[in-house]
Amino acid sequence: MVKITDDIKYIGVSDRTLDLFESQYIVPNGMAYNSYIIFDEKIAIMDTADKRVGDKWLENLKDELGGKTPDYLVLHHIEPDHSGSIAAVTELYPDITIVCSAKAKQMLPQFCDVDMDKVVAVAEGEKLELGAHTLTFIMAPMVHWPEVMMSYDEKDRVFFSADAFGKFGAIDADEGWSCEARRYYFNIVGKYGAQVQAVLKKATAFDIDVICPLHGPILTDTIPEVLDLYNTWSAYEPENEGVFIAYASIHGNTAGAAEKMKEILEAKGCPRVAIADLSRDDIAECVEDAFRHSTLLCMASSYDAGVFAPMSDFIHHLKSKAFQNRRVALVENGSWAPSAIRTMKAEFEQMKNITFAEKTVTIKTTVKDADIAALEELADEIK
Repeated sequence: MVKITDDIKYIGVSDRTLDLFESQYIVPNGMAYNSYIIFDEKIAIMDTADKRVGDKWLENLKDELGGKTPDYLVLHHIEPDHSGSIAAVTELYPDITIVCSAKAKQMLPQFCDVDMDKVVAVAEGEKLELGAHTLTFIMAPMVHWPEVMMSYDEKDRVFFSADAFGKFGAIDADEGWSCEARRYYFNIVGKYGAQVQAVLKKATAFDIDVICPLHGPILTDTIPEVLDLYNTWSAYEPENEGVFIAYASIHGNTAGAAEKMKEILEAKGCPRVAIADLSRDDIAECVEDAFRHSTLLCMASSYDAGVFAPMSDFIHHLKSKAFQNRRVALVENGSWAPSAIRTMKAEFEQMKNITFAEKTVTIKTTVKDADIAALEELADEIK
């Protein structure tokens, strides 16, 4: 078991058999479903876990309780991956009191059958006294569901952050925090930057030694860096100056042009250049890279008087996650009726604070010397 403090224990479960989180995000290192217990005069369980790991989670709960009876079940977030074992807990401990936000109380019957007389709704700033430990509740609507709340334990200075500050991967995955946390943030929480900014203002008012998210590792020494990254991400500011080249190629000619553009940008001293094949690479990583860099270069084949579907899908993902505050450059390939630039630009024009590169490039089938010269000019503008 992971130890949080002397009184706070970890009872979560990592699922390494999961291939797609939320049936859409590739998780090569599985997923952690975190849950905790606070032991005091009153005992509080902090969230449950997904039904996929329900049996193991209940085993962890019983082992840690050692025959003791919990008094409270605190629900920070009732999405199914965290509420999947509520019914099992209330069946085992019928006198337990469920503590949640008012919105969560309203939604709870959608997820499980519980005695609603034993459900207590709390509001912003309300406290739950456990003995030496006192929980202060912080409402966090739309980070990333409407019922979300967080809590702060004053004694051990532990912040229970719901889905915020989480990441993909098992809790013991041998990888750094930022890469999979970034992919997690922009694809799951990214649309709600304003709400994250509001929660960050609340969180920084507390003296936090430990962050306990519902996914990913327990955070301690890296808290300042984590908060700083969340501030950058939720403000929709680029994390890195540089260019992300996202291309959608049918027969390989646009792919060749994209690789050539990468060479040109690097030769011209662009501080950072990343590239992705939208037909083959993980779309969630592509979304992450688009938000990470200051400039997005979209290079796509024209298709059916529009743009090749992988690019259309990518731009749709960006739009749904509130992509904004970026420079966008456009390159198209069209053998007989170039239409990709017009189509892509129309989509980006619906997003906030998008600045377009003045130079655009139209390639007709294969890349020729004149096309390389045009790419050189575009690189000079966006490097």
